[in-house]
Amino acid sequence: MAVLAPSSSSYHIQSISSAIFGSKLQSGEIQQTRLSYPGLTIKASAESLGLTQKMKSNKLERVVETEDGSELFEDMKHRFLSFKKNKYLENLEHYQNLAKGQSPKFLVIGCADSRVCPSTILGFQPGEAFMVRNIANLVPPFESGPSETNAALEFSVNTLEVKNILVVGHSCCGGIRALMSMNDEVDKSSFIQSWVVNGKDARSWTKAAASKLSFDQQCKHCEKESVNRSLLNLLTYPWIEEKVKKGIVSVHGGYYDFVDCTFEKWTLDYKEDNLKEKHGRISVKNQLRWS
Repeated sequence: MAVLAPSSSSYHIQSISSAIFGSKLQSGEIQQTRLSYPGLTIKASAESLGLTQKMKSNKLERVVETEDGSELFEDMKHRFLSFKKNKYLENLEHYQNLAKGQSPKFLVIGCADSRVCPSTILGFQPGEAFMVRNIANLVPPFESGPSETNAALEFSVNTLEVKNILVVGHSCCGGIRALMSMNDEVDKSSFIQSWVVNGKDARSWTKAAASKLSFDQQCKHCEKESVNRSLLNLLTYPWIEEKVKKGIVSVHGGYYDFVDCTFEKWTLDYKEDNLKEKHGRISVKNQLRWS
């Protein structure tokens, strides 16, 4: 785990990125490639030189093919054609109706983490959910100013008139680890720190409530606490609070643990007295656990 401490610019950015996205390579895997061919002698001749050049050329072609993603996109092409044949054409009327407009039931705010796609986990079909994904599935408060997330809030609630807003957190969240690791002083030059600081209230409550737990346990606590803080932040948007107060819109939290594949869901119990955060807690109802 990279600690977000002051350092040189390149090391600092690399450390923050590792904190959020994890490292694909484990210790010892990053090393120079050495090729050896025991017992093989290459003669200094035009023929062997030509063979060597051909081998180098083939190797370069393979490297270029891998680096430009052609193999990956070939696989993607087959996935798309399979979707077209097995989903799109078999449900042509549905997709043609979607081309005329959308009327989703949900606004889902999830994490950008590649392991936690809400549509895969919760089975959303095209047209069912307006989706927002950002680092650590955070909702900034209204006073923070414009962002892609609150632009999506405005459009989905006011124009699409969604009835349910669902904020989904998840286990092993790198964004939350970055939030829990950073210093109290935010590095303004870091886009990541400037974003995850939106979860500072969740961090503060976690530090107060779980100070005796290990760092990993604190992060898990904060992963859920940050969802509740985001639910409260949703109510700082006047048009959302008004609709929640009238019962037109419901606000929900969710937590996906992909270690044991369980999902927890709860609904904010909107009562103005509860929103004063007595003892730092909010009132919830309809708590469910799917396992």
